[in-house]
Amino acid sequence: MNSVVDFSSQLREEVRDQAAPQRTHITVRGLTKTFGGVPVYSNFNLDLPKGKVTCVFGPNGCGKSTLINMIAGLVPYDEGDILFDGKTLKQTTIGYVFQNYREALFPWMRAIDNIKYPLEIMGMSKADCDARVQELIASFDVQFDLNRYPYEFSGGQQQLISIMRALAPHPEVLFLDEPFSALDYEMTLFIREKLQEIFQATGVTMIVVSHDLEEAVYLADNILLLTKRPTRVADTVVFDAVRPRDIATLSSDAFVQTKARCLDIFQKEVRR
Repeated sequence: MNSVVDFSSQLREEVRDQAAPQRTHITVRGLTKTFGGVPVYSNFNLDLPKGKVTCVFGPNGCGKSTLINMIAGLVPYDEGDILFDGKTLKQTTIGYVFQNYREALFPWMRAIDNIKYPLEIMGMSKADCDARVQELIASFDVQFDLNRYPYEFSGGQQQLISIMRALAPHPEVLFLDEPFSALDYEMTLFIREKLQEIFQATGVTMIVVSHDLEEAVYLADNILLLTKRPTRVADTVVFDAVRPRDIATLSSDAFVQTKARCLDIFQKEVRR
């Protein structure tokens, strides 16, 4: 059964005992998930660090999106325990940016009301909702009219609105499921830089699913490399280049070496 409240004291102590600078934020133990009787995850364990960007990368069909969807509470799992800094999901504020931004936004709501929605669900007053939206508008330097409806915006603008909505409640963890996959290259660069700015300004824990290795290494502090099904962790590769990262990062020795190491691990797994 999917356990939400009944966690073991041992797991709680394990989370509390982490050293502060490298403290684990998300602790996954014994995660098991099957589809049609076929195991995707079996007794899967994982620690994701606090205040870091972790990019999840692996072979097609290995369950990258399924993993973050289970952690975020969007997909039920068969067995296992998940804690967020020692707390349950219900005790944790999360944000989620979906891959398909066209379907993620409520089409009957103006963009500004989409952004306010999680704040209203939390019971925040209209004045506080308005103030928070204005903070986000200033932070992202939004130049377009948010009183229009989602279909009136470009794809990049819709994804930016989705990110603003996810950030509105000041999440402790921000999940992003292939946030650039449906964007053109210009908008990918723009959104990528905005995510860097968000991270530097807030230090929010970010979990990003990516199908592009260069993108994953560029964004990440840690690249989580997964295996084929039943999925395990092949390796976690650290990339500690200074931020903000820019075009020079892409040609640095550290970037090239880190990408090569990740590619080697990935290719070995694909050929296995």
